[in-house]
Amino acid sequence: MSVHKDAKRITTQVVYEMKQNGEKISMLTAYDYTMAKIVDQAGIDIILVGDSASNVMAGHETTLPITLNQMIYHAQAVVRAAKRALVVVDLPFGTYQGNSKEALNSAIRIMKESGAHAVKLEGGREIRESIERILSAGIPVMGHLGLTPQSIYKFGTYTVRAKEEVEAQVLREDAKMLSDIGCFSVVFEKIPAQLAAEVTSSMDCPTIGIGAGADCNGQVLVLHDMLGITQEFSPRFLRRYSNLGEQMLGAIKNYVQDVRASDFPSKDEQY
Repeated sequence: MSVHKDAKRITTQVVYEMKQNGEKISMLTAYDYTMAKIVDQAGIDIILVGDSASNVMAGHETTLPITLNQMIYHAQAVVRAAKRALVVVDLPFGTYQGNSKEALNSAIRIMKESGAHAVKLEGGREIRESIERILSAGIPVMGHLGLTPQSIYKFGTYTVRAKEEVEAQVLREDAKMLSDIGCFSVVFEKIPAQLAAEVTSSMDCPTIGIGAGADCNGQVLVLHDMLGITQEFSPRFLRRYSNLGEQMLGAIKNYVQDVRASDFPSKDEQY
């Protein structure tokens, strides 16, 4: 009997048990009520209210500009829709780095004002104190290692991380540390599949990959990318499950055409 199919609500404990039972964990992003409702009904395990909202919802080039208030607004909408999925919210850039008191306050605001179930932070040892302080308040934390998009200006590129042994060793140690201090799961973004497999098997807590191979305990994609609503982003790890962008464009063009030709509304479509 699988744990998650019978769960009325996916919790951090259910996610942990899924790893123990060899069940894969599915995660997608969502940022608004209508889309989150569909994602939840489809049976997703975890909905990530990602700071990728900065890109797909607000049109920024990076994830850096989005604010805590904006993340809370998106999270509130998603929580209203999610009846079964675990809802995790990204702490945005500048709300937790270098100041563990601010990190705790940010996490508390997300939990209190949105009703979400957990927060996600990017980084390893450099944010350990922030993570420990959030965990000590009873707030579940998802870690994030490898390519950490909030550090884009440090890396200077969105290329694969931890290909060199020095960086790979740091990732191994950071992953173990995140697991040991009590993170309920860790995202691995754009790291070699072999490294992800090795670290996943050595950790207690589940790993969720994005461009990190098939041996992670779960997978995550950005909803708008996998539905083909956004087209400008095509990394190797992205599988497009639909082409909604073209379908939407076609539908709206048809509407414009019908309005201009006085074909809409018809006699049946008026009072």
